Amino acid sequence: MWAADLLHQPLSPVPIIRPLQSYPKIFGYPLTKYKSKCRRFGYRFRSKKLEVLGVREQLPELDAQKPHTKEVKTEEEGGGEGFDLGWLPAFPHVLIASLSNFLFGYHIGVMNGPIVSVARELGFEGNSFLEGLVVSIFIGGAFIGSLSSGLLVDKFGCRRTLQIDTIPLILGALISAQAHSLDDILWGRFLVGLGIGVNTVLVPIYISEVAPTKYRGSLGTLCQIGTCLGIIVSLFLGIPSQDDPHWWRTMLYIATIPGFIVSLGMQFAVESPRWLCKAGKLNEAKAIICKLWRESEVDRASEEFQAVIKNDGSDLDSNWLELLEEPHSRVKCSGLLSTCQICWFSIFPSTTKFALIGGTLFILQQFAGINGVLYFSSLTFQDVGITSGALASLFVGVTNFAGALCALYLMDRQGRQRLLIGSYLGMAVSMFLVVYSIISPMDEQLAHNLSILGTLMLYLKQRYILSFAIGAGPVTGIIIPELSSTRTRGKIMGFSFSVHWVCNFMVGLFFLELVDKLGVAPVYAGFGGVSLLSAIFAYYFIVETKGRSLEEIEMSLNRNFPSRDQ
Repeated sequence: MWAADLLHQPLSPVPIIRPLQSYPKIFGYPLTKYKSKCRRFGYRFRSKKLEVLGVREQLPELDAQKPHTKEVKTEEEGGGEGFDLGWLPAFPHVLIASLSNFLFGYHIGVMNGPIVSVARELGFEGNSFLEGLVVSIFIGGAFIGSLSSGLLVDKFGCRRTLQIDTIPLILGALISAQAHSLDDILWGRFLVGLGIGVNTVLVPIYISEVAPTKYRGSLGTLCQIGTCLGIIVSLFLGIPSQDDPHWWRTMLYIATIPGFIVSLGMQFAVESPRWLCKAGKLNEAKAIICKLWRESEVDRASEEFQAVIKNDGSDLDSNWLELLEEPHSRVKCSGLLSTCQICWFSIFPSTTKFALIGGTLFILQQFAGINGVLYFSSLTFQDVGITSGALASLFVGVTNFAGALCALYLMDRQGRQRLLIGSYLGMAVSMFLVVYSIISPMDEQLAHNLSILGTLMLYLKQRYILSFAIGAGPVTGIIIPELSSTRTRGKIMGFSFSVHWVCNFMVGLFFLELVDKLGVAPVYAGFGGVSLLSAIFAYYFIVETKGRSLEEIEMSLNRNFPSRDQ
């Protein structure tokens, strides 16, 4: 398969380090793949130090901190062959947090099937505008929730904020389930959106700060998996709504259950050790590092935490205006683009640059057409004889879930940038094949069959939805907190997701109108063009972060980070 061949190209163990003028990345120091071995179900941990060779021009400060250190692997007790279970201590905490994304997926699908029954019972049947408003008003709430999430996580931490966030999720579901008027259902959906906007920002941050570095990408993919499972469950539960006009109320009551589970489960989950360190609770942070990572990581991690905090200050007193300021003369634009020494990006402070990169990733993700293609896919299913909208949506959800499982396996093996580029190239090829089948001078029957084939690639040939689920879907939410600084991570994530919700709304609002005015081929060609542009953007502006701790990434991006001996 095209996408599979691209994503499974062999990685060279030590990439060539080129001078900064010819290397189109922010930073790049060689990574040596390592394998953790265990005997049966015991651990065999290896402590390692990353070697920074030949990059003094690019990373003089980081190189000064770790001069010519080679990757050293020391074997501890319990060695031998077997399963690598280093991810297991953090998994229960990450799993509880990802249930918030399950709620996100559930509320995406919960109104798709029963909306006709809701409209009939509440008195606005036949009004397509009000039906669309009930389905999509949660986007308005999600936009506000995303903007407010940065302040909440800075003040209360991820764990406590996730518990607080369950209040609008549970309350909104109850109000919607008991609605007797249009206003009731709108208020309920808005509250649900408010909670969704907060948790879509918080969960990636929490996972990135709690997960061990080696497994951060794979565990971060649980966000996408949770969303896919939520959609699938809501579609399954929505099947009885075709016979029972009041079943939608039961579905909304069921939506409160995961909220209660998250609220209770987070009481037993750990707080982010990075937030605890910023809050001055260093001993608690060390205890969590020892529990979730390993004892040998405690000293190194706590030193890195404190070094970053000393350089940038505590995250607890940050504000939105800091996204427009230049903190401690961070990395210059020459590290972002190799083709020009002075570019439009250089006029922005570094925190603004990474906020813009995060926002741009979501703009490209949405305008690459994933939601538009999903809106139009039901018509294609009708062409091949699948008349049930629920069955078609369920097939889409299962395909998305399969792609997320592939991403779980590949994220920390192939790396973020390679998955992102391969994903968008796969999406672009799918769109261009559909366009070619529509405009090519063939007989009508053959063109019709090729059009169906081109669209079904996103289900059967892993060309679009599968490609999206492998890279463009999960990587976008993982890479942004990794590139963000400790001080502004919550703000940058909140800004990026607010851009996501605006673009999501615009695509849903204008897609069908553009298809009516321009036709399917030009719209799909536009999606393909944006997908191709996204792959180019990922190549030049996204750096590989696998195998690096968040502090290593931040110190690499900060050219004036003081060395330890200073």
